[in-house]
Formats: sequence, C-alpha cells, structure tokens
Amino acid sequence: MHYHGYLWTGSKKRFDEEALRRPPQPDPPPAPAGDDDTAGKRLVERYREVRTEFPVVDLPPLETAYWLVKPGRLVRGTWDEPKEAAQWLGEQLAAYAPRFASETDRDTTRLAILVSSATERLERGGDVSHGFYLERPSFLSLALVCCSPNQAGPEPECPLR
Repeated sequence: MHYHGYLWTGSKKRFDEEALRRPPQPDPPPAPAGDDDTAGKRLVERYREVRTEFPVVDLPPLETAYWLVKPGRLVRGTWDEPKEAAQWLGEQLAAYAPRFASETDRDTTRLAILVSSATERLERGGDVSHGFYLERPSFLSLALVCCSPNQAGPEPECPLR
C-alpha cells in the first residue's frame, strides 16, 4: 500500500459545483419524452457533461477515494509510509495556515492534532481529507488517499504506478 497527496485551492463558487464533484450514476437518465421536453434534454446533457468531466476535472471529489480516478498529474506526492504522507499534510497546513479565514483553524496545537490523527488513520488504511476556508472567499482542500488497495472507494488502477 502507498499514499497519494492531493491539494486543491480555488474559489468557493467553483468548489460548490457539486455535480462535477460526484461520480455520475452508472445508468444514464431516460431519453427526453419528445422534442418539447426541454427538462429531459437538459438532464441528458448534464449527465453527459458530468460523465465526461468528472474523471478529469481538478475539483476535489465528494468521496475522497475518487481522487484515484483522476489523472496522475493531480497527485502532489506519493509516499510508502503513513508518517511521511502525514508530514506532507503538516507542511501544507503550516504553509496555508496564515491564510485560513478562521483563527481557530490557525491554532498550531489543532493543526498538530490533525497531522497526528492523519498518521493513525492512514496506518489503519483510511483516507484523510480536510478543507479550509481561505480569505477572499477561497477554499483549500487537502487529501491523503490510500492506494493499492483503497478500502472505501472504487477499484481503479493506481493513477501513477
């Protein structure tokens, strides 16, 4: 087993595009009832968009394990040991902490606890995901995902190995 790290920052508005953050349903919606079924046409078009975009868009998936279906170029680091992956998380938290919108989120003791708990969770085969509001309203998403195998998610090939 190894671990991949993911980092995304962007506007809160973009982060809120939930349809592009969730995997498409396995079955497409029914065909429109006729030429005047604009709602049915929109639904089919949206399904096609999500089916095409979800695997390649850089937005954080709603379920952490689905990072593994994204392109390898989105991986920010790969580690064989949970402690090394959690250390990367700690480095990212330290780098972004001055920009956290909440003073509570900037608390160094709290951040140290997040890193420690990340190590423990990864050692048990779980994924780790944290999100923070930054100023301007921006958002930071950090994730550590177990790969080969992932207990919680899809069974794709590892994006890098």
